[in-house]
Amino acid sequence: MGSLAFRFMSLGFTFRDLILRPKNILETVGVRPGFTVLDYGCGPGSYSIIGAELVGRSGKVYALDISPLAVQWVQRNAAKKGLTNIETILSDCKTGLPGGSIDVALLYDTLHDLRNPEDTLKEIYRVLKPSGILSVSDHHMKDGEIVSRVTSDGLFRFEERRRTMGKKTYRFSKGD
Repeated sequence: MGSLAFRFMSLGFTFRDLILRPKNILETVGVRPGFTVLDYGCGPGSYSIIGAELVGRSGKVYALDISPLAVQWVQRNAAKKGLTNIETILSDCKTGLPGGSIDVALLYDTLHDLRNPEDTLKEIYRVLKPSGILSVSDHHMKDGEIVSRVTSDGLFRFEERRRTMGKKTYRFSKGD
């Protein structure tokens, strides 16, 4: 994605965030102080920045994206806000994180566009703690598609669907 297209997308997300309020969504998901969060496919970082504020100094947010522009955008916005608990990862799948290190993984508006969703879900499964949460939302997919894609290989178990501020999120736990 080019710079102009990315800026246009980011502007759209800014307007979306005025209505959907990422903070309310992350609080509903259960993000709390001290948590470690992976924002997989972070884009311009709407959820990463708010997540870093919610987890506080004792927590950490990893903002992963395939786009160097997205990673730069998150780094710049985190610096503007003085947030030192965000680390960016430029990748199309592997996180480089230790296994069992993540409390909550966010997969928002990304699942439909993944090159290899099976490998991505395996990587998220690997880095989630045993009690970890995978929160998925993708307005490009139907309800049944999201649940079946995430649970098809048995790694994740569907827990619930919620609607917060007009955004549907799906909560999954590890299937073991």
